[in-house]
Amino acid sequence: MKQQEIRGSEVGEMEYEVMQKAPEVLCEAPGKGDAAGTEQASLTDGESTSTELPVVSNGEESNDGKEMVEVKIIWNKNKYDLKIPLDGTGAKLKEKIHTLTGLPPAMQKVMYKGLLPEDKTLREIKVTNGAKIMVVGSTINDVLAVNTPKEVIQQEVKAEENKKEPLCRQKQHRKVLDKGKPEDVMPSIKGAKERLPTVPLSGMYNKSGGKVRLTFKLEQDQLWIGTKERTEKIPMGSIKNVVTEPIEGHDDYNMMAFQLGPTEASQYWVYWVPAQFVDAIKDTVLGKWQYF
Repeated sequence: MKQQEIRGSEVGEMEYEVMQKAPEVLCEAPGKGDAAGTEQASLTDGESTSTELPVVSNGEESNDGKEMVEVKIIWNKNKYDLKIPLDGTGAKLKEKIHTLTGLPPAMQKVMYKGLLPEDKTLREIKVTNGAKIMVVGSTINDVLAVNTPKEVIQQEVKAEENKKEPLCRQKQHRKVLDKGKPEDVMPSIKGAKERLPTVPLSGMYNKSGGKVRLTFKLEQDQLWIGTKERTEKIPMGSIKNVVTEPIEGHDDYNMMAFQLGPTEASQYWVYWVPAQFVDAIKDTVLGKWQYF
């Protein structure tokens, strides 16, 4: 028994040595070694290609063996044909669209039977061959190109501020109101409403800071606006609107504008009109015009 164990051990060692030497014997075999060497040389020289050679990736995911779907991307009146894995997600589709259009994924709205979800695959949302996928969005360059001139922005901001700001605080009116209440202006009665007086309303300022008086010639259907230089006789039917606002800090007096033309540029401003006559002036001037 012992002798058999020793012999088995020796046989095992001999088989191990033969296995170690086997490659050398195969390389030296007539014909076989030359063929192997020729094949190795051809691969080394790069003169032949083999389908079994490994594919070197440039970082993109390979689509080999994946089920593909062909879709048409429509963006900004342009159409793009795209082939993409059916099991790719909506997020992957957005990346492909970015490559095609330059439109960043974050600025894309992709629609296929509604807004396309990023976390679902095209298979899950049942995208089929020939499907039309709509894309909405603007590139960064497009957004930057839409640049409103600074002057226009300033004018719009100023106009908005003027709407919110009381008229009496606006610069064009402030320069007249800062002169203070005229000494010879007619007395006012806050909270009262009176009919027009039979005498002219006098002692008020116009926009240039000069003295002005208002005379209502009802029998002639005219408003006379008198200054030191001249008197303008305005048909009441030609007055398009009357704008009034209490003077801040002097609520018993108003500033008032008569719009003599189609735009606000034709407004004639009068300052320090006694509050008790405001409603009567508006009713008198606009009462007939409203029924034309």
